[in-house]
Amino acid sequence: MSNRITWAIIGGGNGGQSLAGHLAIQGLPVRLYDIFPETISAIHALGGIHVDGVVEGFGPLEIAATQIADAVADADIVMVVTPAIAHRSVARDCAPHLKDGQIVFIHPGSTGGALEFKQELENQGCSAAVTLAESNSLLYTCRCSEPGRASILGVKTELTVAALPAKDITRVMEKLTPAFPQMKPGINVLETSLANPNAMMHPAPTLLNASLIESGRDWLYYWDGITPSIGAFVEALDLERVAIGRAFGLDLPPIRTWYKLAYGAGGDSLSEAVKANAAYAGVKGQSQLRTRYLLEDVPMGLLPIVSMGKALGIEVVRMENIIQLAEFLLGEDLCAAGRTMETLGLAGKTVEEILGFVETGMG
Repeated sequence: MSNRITWAIIGGGNGGQSLAGHLAIQGLPVRLYDIFPETISAIHALGGIHVDGVVEGFGPLEIAATQIADAVADADIVMVVTPAIAHRSVARDCAPHLKDGQIVFIHPGSTGGALEFKQELENQGCSAAVTLAESNSLLYTCRCSEPGRASILGVKTELTVAALPAKDITRVMEKLTPAFPQMKPGINVLETSLANPNAMMHPAPTLLNASLIESGRDWLYYWDGITPSIGAFVEALDLERVAIGRAFGLDLPPIRTWYKLAYGAGGDSLSEAVKANAAYAGVKGQSQLRTRYLLEDVPMGLLPIVSMGKALGIEVVRMENIIQLAEFLLGEDLCAAGRTMETLGLAGKTVEEILGFVETGMG
């Protein structure tokens, strides 16, 4: 491949290792950073990452590092592939090492990832002229059995990416699409944030399957857990999200339509659509409620959507009930450190001002 863009992957979990391995298999220079020394040591000893599934091969890495500066320095694209609860700390750690012209791609951004990243870079006094970008979801359905061995179970046929500022999207796509032709340009980061499927597909079904989760039995999250009635509830919940998008001038696809776009999986109900998605065949259900499907996807996914809806005067009663039920069942405040209009730098702005902000990055 003639494209010799250097990639820094921040995060050595399922997604980070899958992305690093896939990029390296394509012949691209890749550096991987993770906070866990044992993960990096194992990958360093292998010299790269073995990938199997719908992508197969061995991806040799330039660097496997426990110092973020070693990965970020002189990389063309810094791809952040960590849980959303770590985005702010990653921004803080990256800030001293970023340079003009770099693209920082938060993959995925959950809800408001690029906006939160921008706020933290400014808090840290970072003066580098970087372009932020985010995707609405992770490109893969993937798992890692051990450090240095990734299984890519499925690759989305389409993934939306937006830039902050939005006007920089052409430059971002020119860098991304040679490696990932599935990525398509979005309108702005409001679109990618509000098109976050995890906020719809994780918290509510997890709570509504609480007895199954705690039963001690093995089960499949999507195939067993998205029953017709749970799927119908999620589709009703999703209408609140679509209404918020409409207030920003966005025509967001409903969640069932999203499955058709992302996976080519259709059906007359959400329950049928997820069962038509072969990538979900082996996705197991949780064995405890304290999982990222609540601990991450409520404060970083669902809460900021609710915050936007309330600021716009749009009814979000189903989403509010799911947040409250999650806090009741877990017995803790999930919202205290979550994303809101205030933490994303949008509080007090009109719709027009918000749209101007995401377009230009100013204001």
